[in-house]
Parts: sequence; C-alpha cells; structure tokens
Amino acid sequence: MTAAALSLRDISCTFVSRDRPGQRYTAVAGVSLTVGAGEFVSVVGPTGCGKSTLLNVGAGLLPPSTGTVEVFGQPLPGINARAGYMFQSESLMPWRTALGNVMAGLEFRGVPPADARARAEDWLRRVGLGAFGDRYPHQMSGGMRKRASLAQTLVLDPDIILMDEPFSALDIQTRQLMENELLDLWQSKKKAVLFITHDLDEAIAMSDRVVVLSAGPASHPIGEFSVDLARPRDVAEVRTTPRFIELHQAIWSVLRDEVLEGYRQQLRPKAA
Repeated sequence: MTAAALSLRDISCTFVSRDRPGQRYTAVAGVSLTVGAGEFVSVVGPTGCGKSTLLNVGAGLLPPSTGTVEVFGQPLPGINARAGYMFQSESLMPWRTALGNVMAGLEFRGVPPADARARAEDWLRRVGLGAFGDRYPHQMSGGMRKRASLAQTLVLDPDIILMDEPFSALDIQTRQLMENELLDLWQSKKKAVLFITHDLDEAIAMSDRVVVLSAGPASHPIGEFSVDLARPRDVAEVRTTPRFIELHQAIWSVLRDEVLEGYRQQLRPKAA
C-alpha cells in the first residue's frame, strides 16, 4: 500500500504556562489522522479545540509531546519541507509587491531570479492577479491578498498543502470564489490538503473527508465522514443538493454538543 502523504499517530500536545510553571494544558490528546496523496481532508471542531495545533505539528513547527508524525512513510525530523502552509493571518510582506511576495520562497530556496520571476508570474496569472504583480499589499483588497497568499504557497509546488482557515476573513461572495479557485487548482494538481475551518458548509463542499474534533482540553477525533459528492464541485451549487444536506445533518449531530461545550468553557471564569 502507498504510504499516506501525512500521518499523525497518537499525537498529544501539552503546554506549560509561562506565568504559572506548574500549570499544564493539554490541547490535543491521542489524535491519529491521515491524509492520503491527492486527498482533501478538512478538520472541524469548536473554537480552541486544537485544530491549528495539529496543523503546526504536521508542518513540523511544533513537536508533539507524544506520538509520531510521518510524511510519505518517513518520520518527520523537523520542518516539513514537503508541505506548504497558508496561514489564517496575513502572510504577505508589506514592503514587497505581489510578484515579490510570490517570488520570495523561490528566492530563499536559491532558484535563479529569472526562473523565480517566471514561475511567480505564472502563478499570479493562475489566481487571477496577472495584471497586479506590481501592487503592494496595502493596494490590494482582502480577496486579492488571499489570492497572492495562495500563489505564494502553491508556487513552491508542495506535495502537502496545510491551510488554517484561509478564507475566514472574506465576505461570502469573495469566499466562495476563492473556494472554487482552490478546488480548480487542487483538481489539476491533486496534492494532499489538510484544511482547518470552523465552517461546516465549507468543509463538506470542498473535502473528500471531514474529521470532527471534540471540545478541549485534550481534544480528540469523535467522528469521521466520507464526502461522496461528485467532483468537480461548485461550492454554492453543491450546498443545495439532497446529499449535501444529509451529510450536513449527520456531521452537525456529532458536532453540535461539542460546539456548545466549547462555548460554555469560554464563559467559565478562569482560575486565579
């Protein structure tokens, strides 16, 4: 059998408080999760359940307290060089143009300037920014900045794409356009994608599989659902289909109580 692109096995992450050295917080515990080559997997769960923690573990930015991480069957010793990471927050350097930002990763890897420029220009065209390479981040709309960030991630041709709520700050129309563009690009390249989102509709519309995490602390998977909707998909149109509605009801029935528990935890007074 072909090894999974990304495999997290029995992962736990415990943090020690800087202010109170004796106080510990376990964000996730006993999490096992795989993403196959060419598979699009979304993780959903309540706020603060450790979704981004798992993404950082998969990127090699955070060593787990226990458990192992494998990339295409090999142990991950440090930074995951086969992964590209698209953050929730702005990742563009304000002093660089859109073209300069997309070129940056290639330049850091030692790609000759002419080649880096050609590849960056190609990816700006792919995400609809071919005429805006000379724009600085402050001159671009939120949607344009997200397109530039997407090009910045994909220009490196990663085998695994890690995405942390990349479209959450966008208005609904721009968000749906970006979701469809991402699916089109993914369909052409079929890279492994691990996608973090709070939006269940988004997770179902885009994914091959949806994993549900419990409320924290010690968050862990409590459900896994195969999304058998036909591809290619339009994220707006697919939401009106009977099978989408059926999947949404099934996943929400598992997720609902965890969301309420996460909300209750946020309302509880913190220990002195």
